[in-house]
Amino acid sequence: MSIYTLNNAISEVLAQEMRRDSRVLVFGVNAAAARPELQNEFGPQRVRDTPASARVVVGTAIGAAAGGLRPVADLLALQPGAAIDVARAAHLIQHTRLPLVVLFNEQRNQDLHATFAHSTRFVVVSPGSASEFAALLRAAIRDDHPVAFCVDTSMNASPDEFRDIEQVIPLGKAAVLRKGCDVTLVSYGRSVRECLRAAAQLATNGVSADVIDLRTLRPLDEGTLLRSVHKTGRLIVVQEPNRLCGIGAEIAALVSEKAFDALTSPVARLAGNDPDESAPQFHRQRGTPLADTIHETALRLVEQAAAA
Repeated sequence: MSIYTLNNAISEVLAQEMRRDSRVLVFGVNAAAARPELQNEFGPQRVRDTPASARVVVGTAIGAAAGGLRPVADLLALQPGAAIDVARAAHLIQHTRLPLVVLFNEQRNQDLHATFAHSTRFVVVSPGSASEFAALLRAAIRDDHPVAFCVDTSMNASPDEFRDIEQVIPLGKAAVLRKGCDVTLVSYGRSVRECLRAAAQLATNGVSADVIDLRTLRPLDEGTLLRSVHKTGRLIVVQEPNRLCGIGAEIAALVSEKAFDALTSPVARLAGNDPDESAPQFHRQRGTPLADTIHETALRLVEQAAAA
């Protein structure tokens, strides 16, 4: 078992995939400067810096993929909002069988995942841990479709254990991280950790929770989600961005349409507050759903059903 930070894991996966397939290349703003070991091994033709423009990086990636290569477009050095330019440029992709990966920074309280999911061109991935990130990134590089890959850089502060750095997790498959029969907790990205903490708290109250990590937001793993709701009868969707037009709303609608008869209580959605860009970063983060809030909401749903 090995310990990696998120950044180390990205570099390791890129190196392994570049050795495995000579068509894989990496470029972006400070892509070579941030990972000099990759440029030293593979040279400036396969690892290079670009101008500070998301449209230039992604446009180059589209052209490279159309020419038979497998580019990884690194936007991690740009402001998270640059990813919106990428989503707007999706119309440049004329067909979905175009193997490229776009790495972009997650921005708290702003649902860039939904922005990408609204484009029919991208598979959208949002891992919940560094080890999961590595396994999904490997799958994304090997996939024949464009993949928008959300990077939660806060994972660098918490090194993760890797049982197998060469693991591959299929895209489009959610993970049931904890099994229960009383309530289903569904989330993605960093909020998955809060769901796991809440599930542990619920266990002390005699309530068992299914915890589902979506991993891939487009396409959604409807089967795993619906099976869990049919088992528990209760659903709480947790997301860090604000509620309006988000991934949580899509999941709530999906379950209401396809598993309404299984529900013993209304679907609960927990989300962050609308962002106040004038506030300091610390205060902007305070509205995100934490384990205590998830725990209290789950208890309320279970108690309401018991009283009915």
